[in-house]
Amino acid sequence: MECKIRAWNFSDAKVLPVILSDNGIRDNLRDGLPYPYTEKDGREFISAMLDADENDMFAFAVESEGKCIGSISVTRQKNIHRLTGELGYYIARKYWGKGIMTEAVKQICRYVFDKSDIIRIYAEPFAFNVASCRVLEKAGFSYEGTLRSNAIKNGKVIDMKMYSLLKSEESAAFSARRLPECLERFE
Repeated sequence: MECKIRAWNFSDAKVLPVILSDNGIRDNLRDGLPYPYTEKDGREFISAMLDADENDMFAFAVESEGKCIGSISVTRQKNIHRLTGELGYYIARKYWGKGIMTEAVKQICRYVFDKSDIIRIYAEPFAFNVASCRVLEKAGFSYEGTLRSNAIKNGKVIDMKMYSLLKSEESAAFSARRLPECLERFE
């Protein structure tokens, strides 16, 4: 199943409440999302992503079958970590296990490395989220270690895993890949 990452559209706000009402998705995300998540929340999120500094926030909708099915972003870190970006993502449950998120991760990494001075992208999935860890591994990320007792989620202290991809590694892993056509307009 094919996917592409693309700029957010306000029409995407209609599907976000459906996706983010799934506790299986919410249980794998950081806290802070409104519940219940409404279309208004979706419009506010999209507005914030479209208004964000494009040198610090690389935020896209994940599209498959002609519709928005999730979200992916890389957020530039600050101070001594200013050449590092944190990756975050989710897709609707219907699309899990189809290789879509792995492809979306590859696309956003290529975009960020091509369009910015960021040299390292990292992700910190919850240790119990085996599928997310596998997405990162299939996208070429290296496992760096376990962050023990690093978070509290749903009232439980949990471990997180640290994965990263360096610009020099991405170039070797995906040298034959081009930016998706939908992103060429950002060049």
